[in-house]
Amino acid sequence: MKYHLKPSRIQVILTMVTLMRHNFSACFLGFLAFCLACGLPTGAVAGPRQLSVFVSILPEEYFVKRIGGDRVRVEALVRPGQSPETYEPTPQQMARLARTRIYFRIGVPFENGLIPKLIRSMPNLTIIDLRAGLDLLELAGAQSGELDPHTWLDPLLVKKQARLIMETLIRFDPEGTKLYRTNYQQFARDLETLNNRLLTILRPLAGRTVYVFHPAYGYFCRAYNLIQKAVIEHGKRPGGKRLARLIEQARRDRVKVIFVQPQFSSKAAKTIAKAIGGTVVALDPLARDYMVNMKTMAEKLARGLHETAP
Repeated sequence: MKYHLKPSRIQVILTMVTLMRHNFSACFLGFLAFCLACGLPTGAVAGPRQLSVFVSILPEEYFVKRIGGDRVRVEALVRPGQSPETYEPTPQQMARLARTRIYFRIGVPFENGLIPKLIRSMPNLTIIDLRAGLDLLELAGAQSGELDPHTWLDPLLVKKQARLIMETLIRFDPEGTKLYRTNYQQFARDLETLNNRLLTILRPLAGRTVYVFHPAYGYFCRAYNLIQKAVIEHGKRPGGKRLARLIEQARRDRVKVIFVQPQFSSKAAKTIAKAIGGTVVALDPLARDYMVNMKTMAEKLARGLHETAP
């Protein structure tokens, strides 16, 4: 542990050295006062040591912090503006991972290469899969059997994930049980309130088709009875023929808005929007402020669908 001394404290040290020549007791009392002034350990009981946790994406960071509070130090690997499709951890992040206790995975693509490395090189790291026990969907437009990882876009699925987070934190930090349970219960209530709010916003649009660039909204659409139509298919941007078919379909559906993500190029979406006389609107499913962001996305979707004739 490093301590940086201010000039006034250096003067205190010099004074103590002088005192040492004359009186050991005075020196000891002076040194004790110096320790207290600097905040050095003197035998007092410290606060609880934070439990170190890593997650894959920013919404998970929010979930863990809501439940863990100040007892938990949590870091998301994928930072703002980065894509879980192409992300690779930095050496600094890997070094911090080696010193952590828990890693909550959620199924995003970069984990497929990372998890085997962590299992081999970090045997003391506990990896918890937040998809456990959930009713998972196949990813729209992907290879057969590829699961959709975007479970966090359904608040009621997040409620189940939050319980698993709580149980894991209690297992590693039993002294925080009361805090974790209390925080989970409040978070669960907030998620139910959020779900009811989104139902109110989106219920009048049930059965409508949402045109999106990336097929991230399968769970969201399932929860709120919408249909997702993605520009990307099998992980690839559309070629000329498919782009023409999408434009034709969008015209038939009288679509006026194509929803894009900041993590992906919107060139193809803009081409479709221009051809149909529409616009592109950005949604960010990876934003950290989950509660606000989910409501914002629902409102943007509702406005976009209101612009589209039923």
